[in-house]
Amino acid sequence: MPIFGTTILSFISGWTAEGGLFAIEKTAEYGFDMLEIILPASLDFDAKKTKKLLDENHISGRCTLNLPKNCHITLYPEQATSLIKLALDKVAEMEGDFLGGVLHSSIGTFTGNPCTKEERIIIQQVFSEVADYANKNNITIAPEPINRYESYVFTTADEVLNMIEGIGKSNIGLHLDTFHMNIEEQNFYDPIIRAGNRLKHVHITESDRGMTGEGNVHWDYFFKALAAINYQGPLVLENFSSEIKALVGPTSLWRPSKYNSEDLAKGSLAFMREMVSKWYTIQI
Repeated sequence: MPIFGTTILSFISGWTAEGGLFAIEKTAEYGFDMLEIILPASLDFDAKKTKKLLDENHISGRCTLNLPKNCHITLYPEQATSLIKLALDKVAEMEGDFLGGVLHSSIGTFTGNPCTKEERIIIQQVFSEVADYANKNNITIAPEPINRYESYVFTTADEVLNMIEGIGKSNIGLHLDTFHMNIEEQNFYDPIIRAGNRLKHVHITESDRGMTGEGNVHWDYFFKALAAINYQGPLVLENFSSEIKALVGPTSLWRPSKYNSEDLAKGSLAFMREMVSKWYTIQI
């Protein structure tokens, strides 16, 4: 069965030592198996202490990284390469085997044009180098395609998979997010089937970032596809409550949320468990 996780954004707006402890404790209390830790761009993160806290609370942890503006790959390939390598060092210190997130571009950075052939060459060169670096510690890296309003580089599963096939490195995978899929993909089934075992990490998010099952994401097609490829990786909740005030601006929560963060997390976890039970049983 897949692993049920949530991100730190269910509890805090960004990683700090104090906030991280709170997020770890709440993740365990609410019944999740795993916490996704979004690394700060500063990489001010005590990986060894965090691993100890995760172990003490009997949950696992995975790291993701979203590139800052000064590391937008096509403009600053050297800086991006350096930051991703430093993030991989943090993953290794935490005894992890995965780094996902928006590793291909800085969210909100645009040129006004589609990604060019020359830009794609630069991106491939960076990912080839960081994949080799990650492989030294048996770490898989998995870029997350996001929607057209946040990036012009990778917006669909196909674009990431094409890069993976072009590079030919076995430790590059795909990180999918249902919020972005709902905008960019033609359906929720085919991208997962095409990805197969290259799908390494999944964000579970409703169309309005609210309670899963109450929006217009086609969850049955989505979970049917996951069961068809026998996906056993993390299903990571990434929805937001305006109760966490620091998230309102960054996540465009201009209307008050229907649910507080606790009810949102617990209700969405129950929905994920229900869908996995339904579709994985059918496949068996």
